[in-house]
Amino acid sequence: MIGEGHLKNTGMTRPLDTLGRIVIPKELRTSMGIQAGESLEFYLDVETGLLSMRKYIGVCCHLCHSVQDLSYFRHSFLCKKCIQDLKGNIEVCSVPVPAVNEAVGKENSLNRSSSQHLVEHLRRLMREYPTAQQGEYAEWLGVSQSRISQLKKLL
Repeated sequence: MIGEGHLKNTGMTRPLDTLGRIVIPKELRTSMGIQAGESLEFYLDVETGLLSMRKYIGVCCHLCHSVQDLSYFRHSFLCKKCIQDLKGNIEVCSVPVPAVNEAVGKENSLNRSSSQHLVEHLRRLMREYPTAQQGEYAEWLGVSQSRISQLKKLL
């Protein structure tokens, strides 16, 4: 089960229709790499009433999609070759974490910086780290991924 410590409240709500369907917001589908027609897998914690889902990847290596010599590690399958590659640091490179101005971090946590300030900071990060994931931008700015989606619309 996906640990509750990894979940973030997006602040988004959607109604359940009469057939029991919901629409997953586009921002969430985009950030999770979910395309129309792809399968999702569901998780339920009956004690907390938490229902979660993620893109179904099937029983294959999370990194190379091999179906041979699989091991289960931290909610994912990894094949023997990928495990050996990771142990040997083969094709592994570190991604530099940008230095976030301490004042920006405090401002975000105390009173959620103005949109314009966040847009400017996001613009700089996107120029400096064009291949970063939306979740990384969110972490660096101290905001949710859905907030990053909103800020991108203002760019």
